[in-house]
Amino acid sequence: MSDNPLGSFFRRPAIYVKLPSRGNYYPPGTIDLPDTGDIPVYPMTAIDEITYRTPDALFNGQAVVDVIQSCIPNIKNAWGIPTQDLDLIMIAIRIASYGHTMDIDTKCPKCGETSTFEIDLRTVLDNIKNPDFDSTERIGDLEVFFKPLTYKQLSENSMIQYEEQKLLTMLEDNDALADDEKLKILNNAFRKVSELTVKAVRQGIKQIRTPDTVVTDPKHIDEFLHNCDSKVFDRLVKHIQKLKEMSVMDPLKIKCPDCGHEYQQPFTFDMSNFFESAS
Repeated sequence: MSDNPLGSFFRRPAIYVKLPSRGNYYPPGTIDLPDTGDIPVYPMTAIDEITYRTPDALFNGQAVVDVIQSCIPNIKNAWGIPTQDLDLIMIAIRIASYGHTMDIDTKCPKCGETSTFEIDLRTVLDNIKNPDFDSTERIGDLEVFFKPLTYKQLSENSMIQYEEQKLLTMLEDNDALADDEKLKILNNAFRKVSELTVKAVRQGIKQIRTPDTVVTDPKHIDEFLHNCDSKVFDRLVKHIQKLKEMSVMDPLKIKCPDCGHEYQQPFTFDMSNFFESAS
């Protein structure tokens, strides 16, 4: 590439960002973090855009991984990204590729009119919050430490949940199955959803400290979650939920151009169409 006379015309970093995690919680070899903490973000290439619009690759998360590694070369394995960094990374790639403005459609809750507003993604970027994963949950003699899920864990869990929901929807519309057969499938589906909940909690636990030792083995933690008091499990779920809520971006303040009503619009984006309005 250094001998290519067109090398000086290759894409260059468009912006630099600091990750909410500051590079913590990344598995070894997953990220090359500069000493300054500033990560260069490159614009998407034409191949990136095609990749991102491939339905199968988008569904299983591979498209997101490929685009992140293309646009942020410092991230060597995007599957290992802690979920607290994911929103900032995707917004940064959009800004680098298409600029800092983005149109969103919003419906006034008072008059019902739908309007299109232009938002500044730089402001959204500045308001992204970092959950406090240093906080612990003390339960009797136990102290539980937490960590964010990786993008791979989040993607795999989402796919399982999607497949189970799809199965339940198909089951409702299937009149050919006998009631006892439907009940058997339902019970199996609910059992899988329950196991997925336990799995997600286990993935969110870094370690458990007892008066005598520190437990980090996922198998031991998983066994504990299957055998602990339901009140203990509920406290762990609530703590993890609280960490998730800490990372939720502040809603946008909107003033309806038709009736003047002021309201708040949650800022959320779907991985499947986040870049569509830019094309």
